[in-house]
Amino acid sequence: MNVRPRLLGFLLATVLLAALAGITIVRAADRASEHDRARPGEPVARAGTVTLRQPGRLLFRNLAWGPQRDHVSSVPLTAATGPRMSAPRECLRFHAAAGTGICLRATRGVVPGHEAVLLDAELRPVRTFQVSGIPTRARVSPSGRLVAWTVFVSGDSYAGGAFSTRTAVYDTRTGALQPDLEKFTVLKDGRRHRAADHNFWGVTFAADDNRFYATLATGGHTFLVEGDLAARTLRTLRQNVECPSLSPDGTRIAFKKRVAGAGADTPWRLYVLDLRTGRETALAEHRSVDDQALWLDGLSLLYALPGDFGADLWSVRADGSGTARRVVRSGTSPAVVR
Repeated sequence: MNVRPRLLGFLLATVLLAALAGITIVRAADRASEHDRARPGEPVARAGTVTLRQPGRLLFRNLAWGPQRDHVSSVPLTAATGPRMSAPRECLRFHAAAGTGICLRATRGVVPGHEAVLLDAELRPVRTFQVSGIPTRARVSPSGRLVAWTVFVSGDSYAGGAFSTRTAVYDTRTGALQPDLEKFTVLKDGRRHRAADHNFWGVTFAADDNRFYATLATGGHTFLVEGDLAARTLRTLRQNVECPSLSPDGTRIAFKKRVAGAGADTPWRLYVLDLRTGRETALAEHRSVDDQALWLDGLSLLYALPGDFGADLWSVRADGSGTARRVVRSGTSPAVVR
């Protein structure tokens, strides 16, 4: 038997396979490089230092395509459309105030999951909490003392009724964790209300680090509730209020409200409630907003709407006047460093 032809054939096949593998690797590298490059029209994000010690800046989860996608990024409030600086901190949901940050992120491993990470003023991890669901809301109190987060335990949308949430509140000063607001006593119309379908989300804190507001869903309806951390109680105030956001002066609450005639997947419109008079004001944003709006200042709000690369941040006046304007492309989960 002549083995030379077979040996030559084997060597030739090996060379061809090696060449094909090389071509595949080069093409994959090209695709990865293209994946990492910013696409036309997208903002430029560069790795750098981001802290909570620089007043006058807007922080958010960067959604611009590239290596800094999902990282916490920062821009000056006076130049929000310019280049952004990105920290080595990936988050699905983010918020910060007074030197305290909260990052809800995915965990990798054999069994992927999610966790809530408490951050210091340099965005360094301080404490980590495992969470049993998909991150959806996060808030820090104005003083930086209290932190809240909400996850979907089942379902992944507030638009329908088939979901379950879990909301936790953590006190950074005492180390006390309230792992589930469903353990609090609910008072509805002055009487204790018990139901198996209680769901809470969208916490917003008052300046006293005890009182807070949130959404309660039960019996097919949503309610604005006022919470008392010390007393572990939640009192219903008003129906058809979701994702409240307390104004810096504590007198108004921005929220999303279900409106008649809207589509099943886009049912909300932004309103502002005056807590002293009970008057509601419809804002000049006519699209459905599925977000917990943030007070950019005492006059305007910031919120996310779907965009070309995930979401964009928009702003609208809180008195119902003017028109909505886009503030940041490819961004979500904002926080203002005051």
